[in-house]
Amino acid sequence: MRLSHPSPEDGPHMWRLAGETGMDVNSPYAYTLWCRDFAATSVVARDTDGRVAAYVTGYVRPDSPDTYFLWQVAVDSAYRGQRLARRMLDFIGDAIAEQGLQYLEATVTPDNEASRALFASFARSRRTEAVWSPLFGAEHFPKHGDEPHEPEDLVRIGPFGSHPATDD
Repeated sequence: MRLSHPSPEDGPHMWRLAGETGMDVNSPYAYTLWCRDFAATSVVARDTDGRVAAYVTGYVRPDSPDTYFLWQVAVDSAYRGQRLARRMLDFIGDAIAEQGLQYLEATVTPDNEASRALFASFARSRRTEAVWSPLFGAEHFPKHGDEPHEPEDLVRIGPFGSHPATDD
């Protein structure tokens, strides 16, 4: 896998991957625009054929310029179990630390054990802590059919210090 920042040409592939992985899917336009405006804070993983196999999107919070918010992590099912999400998270962690950011935030539903384990592992490798708190309840989201949207808990990881990351 080759990790790099995305370009607008990657937008349609990210949109496709979001749908295939069962994520909340934004418009195709949003992914293409994301790849232009937030490329420096996002990453794509390409397989040996150059196909987008995974991505992470995120941005620096405008009202908290020391904080990176991770928006989505998607990994093609053919590439799961290879620590690809963690490799991309490390890529982003290195990039935001170089920019002087101190925190990484993300939201995770209470039942998403894989994402919770990913963020806990990332925090340990950065020699810092992951602090969890409720952020959005089901009432913050429109109902999709009969099913309400699950709540989203916030994880805040940091502060990032001068210690180098470790393998975890």
